[in-house]
Amino acid sequence: MTRRVVITGVGVRAPGGPGTKEFWDLLTAGRTATRPISVFDASPFRSRIAGEVDFDAAAEGFSPRETRRMDRATQFAVACTRDALADSGLDTGVLDPSRIGVALGSAVASATSLENEYLVMSDAGREWLVDPAHLSPYMFDYLSPGVMPAEVAWAAGAEGPVTMVSDGCTSGLDSVGYAVQLIREGSADVVVAGAADTPVSPIVVACFDAIKATTPRNDDPQHASRPFDGTRNGFVLAEGAAMFVLEDYEAAKRRGAHIYAEVGGYATRCNAYHMTGLKKDGREMAESIRAALDEARLDRTTIDYVNAHGSGTRQNDRHETAAFKRSLGEHAYAVPVSSIKSMVGHSLGAIGSIEIAASVLAIAHNVVPPTANLHTPDPECDLDYVPLTAREQRVDTVLTVGSGFGGFQSAMVLHRPEVAA
Repeated sequence: MTRRVVITGVGVRAPGGPGTKEFWDLLTAGRTATRPISVFDASPFRSRIAGEVDFDAAAEGFSPRETRRMDRATQFAVACTRDALADSGLDTGVLDPSRIGVALGSAVASATSLENEYLVMSDAGREWLVDPAHLSPYMFDYLSPGVMPAEVAWAAGAEGPVTMVSDGCTSGLDSVGYAVQLIREGSADVVVAGAADTPVSPIVVACFDAIKATTPRNDDPQHASRPFDGTRNGFVLAEGAAMFVLEDYEAAKRRGAHIYAEVGGYATRCNAYHMTGLKKDGREMAESIRAALDEARLDRTTIDYVNAHGSGTRQNDRHETAAFKRSLGEHAYAVPVSSIKSMVGHSLGAIGSIEIAASVLAIAHNVVPPTANLHTPDPECDLDYVPLTAREQRVDTVLTVGSGFGGFQSAMVLHRPEVAA
């Protein structure tokens, strides 16, 4: 019999607050945490706003040596791991460490530290030939993405399967999906999974500037992220992380764990079409949604809330709306859909996990987060996007989706354990 997999611990670091409670309070209040970039001089750039996390490494318990060794994204992942383990109440010390795994997602990994080191070695880009005498002793840690899940494994005492998932903006969904597979197939009993990204750096901002994917609405940062709105003109870059404790349902029930949600189904597809472009019909996302529902053995009418990718680009929101109609049929018009990127921005590979956190909290509290800044209807986006204000309603089953450069389309169905067939 296939093992059922549940989420029993959550840890979040997102714009607008230092932890999971603050994250949820921000979402349910419909507040936005996007602001002018403060971590570097963004004046030369087209888009100069972001969702930044107010993160104090020392206050989080990192020593000066750890802070130097770990990239900012790695620190986020480890801090969230500690929170998720504490939240789960799981004592990993009494478990077989070879049965504990890690699946971490990230789109740009340690890009922040790599860029900083290049600036030091090249004297801020003035020297073509860099001087290795100024090389950090931790350069390998920044260069190898596998160091990030290794740090999480050390924090969790995990000696089982440890994996890095990096496939762009669906990384945070796909890492959790992979963790579910590890438990279902019997390769692990517990997996710490999620994603972290800290892409608010000059090189990443410049890359998105070049393709005009980010919004130039710098004069109004709090209202710049406008998913599904008729005036949307790009996403707001952000940083963040979310980590989860996933375990076998029967084991969690035996130890009396608080269960946030069961991961009923997960699927991913690729459109093999264009690196950044999307087809209008949303076929590949619709297929991943249908496959996830089939795996969960749930009918599309059981979906109580759709946590959308909702990046705020013109093509994504149109593509996603079409995918919901194609996969959910008439139910697409009845189910509430919202994008939390309107409040916390788009943290690339991390956002899929942050959106999973929002989804399980929606189930826990029976509240649908709103889409902030949605004032102007778009005829091509004609579903119920929960504008401006959170909505109290029964939430048993959530569909959360992600779309990423390269054509990746992922979907996950989360539900209360009692909903299972």
